[in-house]
Amino acid sequence: MTKKEIVKTISEEIGLTQLKTKEIVQKTFDAIVEALVEERRIELRNFGVFEVKKRAARKARNPRTGTRVDVPTKFVVTFKPGKEMEEKVRLLEEREAAREGSNGTPTSDSPAPPNPGAAGPDPGGGS
Repeated sequence: MTKKEIVKTISEEIGLTQLKTKEIVQKTFDAIVEALVEERRIELRNFGVFEVKKRAARKARNPRTGTRVDVPTKFVVTFKPGKEMEEKVRLLEEREAAREGSNGTPTSDSPAPPNPGAAGPDPGGGS
């Protein structure tokens, strides 16, 4: 779902113009970002918690060359969903599992059958 689709849905539900709704949605997003920058944490009850965390410097490998690379310390945004959101996602998982189980469709736990027409890895290492 895109921001445009969110705006359209909200606009239709509350009867505001899409232009006014877009402004409200954008101001909400701006406020979340500003709170994260200033306070490094924003808690939205019944939704979840956004938090800025510092990721430590580490050593990594360049997958193409295999050489070691230093990755510097950086800030990342994390999100922990609230109980209400987790519950709704859990119910979605249960509905999907029941639906897939009842119509014989393989579940996500079942391995997918091989696709003989699928292209394999590129032995040349790219284009």
